[in-house]
Amino acid sequence: MTEQFKVLVLNNVSQNGLKRMPAERFACAKEVEKPDAILLRSADLHSVEIAKSVLAIGRAGSGTNNIPVKAMSERGVPVFNAPGANANAVKELVLAGMLLAARNIGGAIKFVSALDPQDPEMEKKVESGKKTYAGYELNGHTLGVVGLGKIGCLVADAAIKLGMHVIGYDPEITVDAAWSLPSQVKKANSLSDVLKNSNFITLHVPLVDATRKMINAETIEQMKHGGVLLNFSRDGVVDEAAVLAGLESRQIATYVCDFPSAHVNSHPHVIALPHLGASTREAEENCAIMVADQVRDYLLDGNIVNSVNFPSVVMPRESAFRIAVANANVPNMVGQITAAMADAKLNIHNMMNKSKKDVAYTLLDVDSKVPKKVIDAIARIEGVLAVRYLPTEA
Repeated sequence: MTEQFKVLVLNNVSQNGLKRMPAERFACAKEVEKPDAILLRSADLHSVEIAKSVLAIGRAGSGTNNIPVKAMSERGVPVFNAPGANANAVKELVLAGMLLAARNIGGAIKFVSALDPQDPEMEKKVESGKKTYAGYELNGHTLGVVGLGKIGCLVADAAIKLGMHVIGYDPEITVDAAWSLPSQVKKANSLSDVLKNSNFITLHVPLVDATRKMINAETIEQMKHGGVLLNFSRDGVVDEAAVLAGLESRQIATYVCDFPSAHVNSHPHVIALPHLGASTREAEENCAIMVADQVRDYLLDGNIVNSVNFPSVVMPRESAFRIAVANANVPNMVGQITAAMADAKLNIHNMMNKSKKDVAYTLLDVDSKVPKKVIDAIARIEGVLAVRYLPTEA
């Protein structure tokens, strides 16, 4: 009998994503006992006990701050996300943020909303008041993009098409991102280079130790006076107190962010949006489809793509009998795993092993059926975190 996987679905994950998991192999529900996998968006898994039966967690979005990734790594559970699936939605919101700031649209809307439509002098008041909200065009101004992943590259490309000059900085740019970066982007050698030469600064970096409060009192002093700072990345990459001080001194003209807080909300030169970055129908669907495909492929064939805590390992099947092993990244693990199979006189048809920081992962296609005692023997090896047997036939 073919195994059916149980998937616990938290939040409203797009149905078009869930359809990627065929009903004959997957049972997706909002209440599941002993789930094999969890699909979620913003639900906080730090505050709940994650069932020991869970083999994988998929986040329909890019950030995984709501998931105890370290604890899952120690259990041999990959955590998947959907990098780039919401990139176009964020790009468009960044462009909207620049326009909101450059054209004083927020203040202008408030001004018009406060007018009495029955006032016979309304038209005159509009004409006399509009000069307060005169702005400037994006064309010819310089945008500094900090972080040149999928979103940063799309923002850079869109800004160039609007006639802007673009400076980009990313010390850890990937090969794929470098290829997709428009040739007109001037590469900066440091964050300081970007800050000193840009009218707009947009942040697109993950929140890690190296980026926490990267925008602070010291870096704000390096900004071109009267620049616009946009943060659609993570709230922690800026020091809010330093940003507020920069706004008061007018070193920063406007702070546009997707992260409302008690500190910034009431400031007249802050435009704070309610986490709208990925809030489009298209982005939610793209994220759900991507992460559902990844979790499905892992549960069925053991392949790993876009895991934040496991290496990428994709091996086309060359046998009906496959073993997947997650283990601590220490010496002689592969030797011990293959020795256990050799002791049982099993022939390895194909194998792939990769590591990522403290975790290693191995896929092995075997020429014949694997007895349970072999799986148990591998599981007993010190350092093995999880082992799965994935046959496609009985």
